[in-house]
Amino acid sequence: MTEEPGLRERKKIQTRRKLWKVALDLFLERGFDKVSVAEIAAAADVSKMTVFNYCGTKEDLVVGPMREHVDDVARAVRERAPGESVVAAVRRQFLDALDAFDASVGMNDREFVLRVRRLIVETPSLLARAREVLHLGEENLATVLVAEAAPGEEPLARVVAAQLMAVRSGLVVHNHGRLLAGERAVDVAAEAKALAERAFDTAESGLREYGVK
Repeated sequence: MTEEPGLRERKKIQTRRKLWKVALDLFLERGFDKVSVAEIAAAADVSKMTVFNYCGTKEDLVVGPMREHVDDVARAVRERAPGESVVAAVRRQFLDALDAFDASVGMNDREFVLRVRRLIVETPSLLARAREVLHLGEENLATVLVAEAAPGEEPLARVVAAQLMAVRSGLVVHNHGRLLAGERAVDVAAEAKALAERAFDTAESGLREYGVK
């Protein structure tokens, strides 16, 4: 008797989460470079091949949750309402995430989240992998904008995607920095929103009419 597709998918999610939690516990305890994939597999009671099948690389065991947000910005732009500009859609998605104290915009101060962020910042290979994931988000946004662009305007669409993602990334890094320095998310949220509004205002002053449906 074969398993239902939904059950198989749930089991995959459960296994992926288990591997992520086991791996992070080991990394945070001993350091990323001092833990092998074989040790992670043994602690999770799975084969080494299973770890690679689910995660690809050791770095992906840490940055995996970031991949769940790689299409957030592109989706907000893709699904924006008629009359809403691209900048407005990106701004809206970011501010909504701030309001939700979402880790994806650097506004979550749970101890475990901050320890993982510090691990990424202090481990060159993890930081490089995290930047690769952020670049995927930029590529996803560029794909949406290129698809909507008028003939000959595709290069500008990619520039716009890079500009907006750079604004967003700068805000996230700033938020992370404050929380890693010991400030509480609830105390910095209002200032983070004000800075985000100013940052997107700056982008919008040059892109005000870009992408209005």
